[in-house]
Amino acid sequence: MKTRELATVAALTAMGTAAPQLKVHMQAAFRVGANRQEIIETVMQTIPYAGFPAALNAVAIARDVFAAT
Repeated sequence: MKTRELATVAALTAMGTAAPQLKVHMQAAFRVGANRQEIIETVMQTIPYAGFPAALNAVAIARDVFAAT
């Protein structure tokens, strides 16, 4: 499940228009065992494909999720 949630985080980051869903799936990734580093690395991996702005927006969402955990 962890791998599936991280793949979903990557896909939603690449979409760039699904902030609420991205937040939910980042929280779910935590619940199934992903750590902060894995989530950030997943987001950073999308930069060449989705662009820096989409990844930067995802990092902002990750900060919110991290602050709540």
